[in-house]
Amino acid sequence: MLFKHQICVIPVGMKKHWNVLQPDIEAVRKIVSKCQCSPVIATILVNRGLLEPDDVSRFLFGSLKHLRSPFSIIDINKATVRIAGAIENKEKILIFGDYDADGITSTTLLYEFLEICHADVSYYIPHRTNEGYGFQADHVFDVALPQGTDLIITVDCGSNSHAAVDTAARHGIDVIITDHHLIGKPYPSAVAIVNPQRKDCPSGLEHLAGVGVVFYLIIAIRKYFRDKGYWKMYQEPNLKQFCDLVALGTVADLVPVRKENRILVKAGLEVIQAGKREGINALLSTCCFSKTSFDSRDLAFRLAPRLNAAGRMAHANSAFELLTALQKDAAVPLAKNLDQLNIQRQEVEKKLLEEILATIRKTSSVFQKTSLVFWSRDWPEGVLGIVASRLAEQFFRPVVLITVRDGFGKGSARSIPGFHIYEGLCQCRDCLEDFGGHSMAAGIKLKTENIEIFSNTFDKVVKRSTVESDFIPEICIDHEIHFDDISEYLIDELSSLEPWGVDNPEPLFMAKNVAAHDCRIVGRNHRRMMLDQPKGLTGKKFSAIQFNINPETPAVEFFHRLAFRLRWNQWNGKKTVQMVIEDFEREKEKF
Repeated sequence: MLFKHQICVIPVGMKKHWNVLQPDIEAVRKIVSKCQCSPVIATILVNRGLLEPDDVSRFLFGSLKHLRSPFSIIDINKATVRIAGAIENKEKILIFGDYDADGITSTTLLYEFLEICHADVSYYIPHRTNEGYGFQADHVFDVALPQGTDLIITVDCGSNSHAAVDTAARHGIDVIITDHHLIGKPYPSAVAIVNPQRKDCPSGLEHLAGVGVVFYLIIAIRKYFRDKGYWKMYQEPNLKQFCDLVALGTVADLVPVRKENRILVKAGLEVIQAGKREGINALLSTCCFSKTSFDSRDLAFRLAPRLNAAGRMAHANSAFELLTALQKDAAVPLAKNLDQLNIQRQEVEKKLLEEILATIRKTSSVFQKTSLVFWSRDWPEGVLGIVASRLAEQFFRPVVLITVRDGFGKGSARSIPGFHIYEGLCQCRDCLEDFGGHSMAAGIKLKTENIEIFSNTFDKVVKRSTVESDFIPEICIDHEIHFDDISEYLIDELSSLEPWGVDNPEPLFMAKNVAAHDCRIVGRNHRRMMLDQPKGLTGKKFSAIQFNINPETPAVEFFHRLAFRLRWNQWNGKKTVQMVIEDFEREKEKF
């Protein structure tokens, strides 16, 4: 088996830099006074860059009516007119999607909306391993032409599909691209390219996920038909019903949960809580979900992995079928299938990660490099991104994992905050056949003979684009707090800042001189304990849990500094304050 590696010696469990944020005191006082919130909440808001009361109000109380106009997105008018014409003229429309959760929800959203509009619509999602990412020329011949397609609409892909768009045009098929991935000139010669990442797009909506772009498109189409009196013949749809899909795709794709995305995710959580979509209900049931409330963490860690498992381990069509299922009897077996695929995904991921870590441990000659690049024959392509993320987190280096097959390597890349991986890959384009992605994640394709060249070139790019501090993981503390100041009221206040996600992380607190009691292992690798601050005035004690620890590691009885999150723990109809421990520092001597 071909197996090459390059690593940098970085200790597992490396010491992190604790960055205790110090917001402007006057800004905090202003928010406390004007917004009538606690200093703790005001501190967190200022840490998020919300310095004015109006900004705080929009953040806390923004609703669908506050969404910016879709017509600020370049080419959305062109796309709307062409799609509306296709609907009215009964042309055959093909939606071409991607196989991840964002692509699946995007495909589902546009498909369901166009069906409501009485369009002649079908969809196609490629197989990850057999076909690879994106809209390709072969899809015109193999999918679009046999169906007699008149119009192809890409969702969550297409920004670099020049050959496919040109091929479609030569055969009389129009293409509209909707996407959110980085795009550079020259643009594909499509009828319209609805992508807020375009440099010439004035919308300021570049933070949208692919499904968010599609949501904006259907707002525009609905408005167009309203102006033409189309909804006098048919019932005008309430678009909030689709926000469950938008929330799921948005959170799964790790785009910022700020501005419009925050509004869309909040609305989507309400729709999911109402239980309107049988597929999501069935998927929650397979997760043994029984909480009375549903939050963005459940989207990220319960639903998204199971939807993604379809495309990783089999075909994403099964996830689309689940989301569009109208009856519980149809949804339940589909949900159980996705749950099983997710279990398989976890097993394959664990095996691959252990294989790479074992190779690292056995390596006698270690290259002092700033990146990790591994490749092997026939690694399962569907889990490369997940394993790359695990390695990037553990070793805090940009990571690229490549599977080699039929003379080509296909890889997934993951990065750290200090290195923009897409821009880095742009500097390696001479040894790549194709690539695309974002600042923290990307995909590549290259010839097998170029892998070694790419490995060396990529490491040089990382070296000259970073400084030493970029390779020290940082833990950002929102606020130092004393146990005396933790209350049920504070936990309720914190919930008003949800949903959590990228750019609006769940607040992280720090307390000093904390004693631990009654430590015990729960499950296989979690440690539960009771905490207090011996020097506190009130003697408050709180239940705490530390997830995913080595159960053989001795419990710590005293923490000099403790980093934790504050949550409600709901169990058997009761809710209590719980600390979730993220990190800690011991003190050499007790006070």
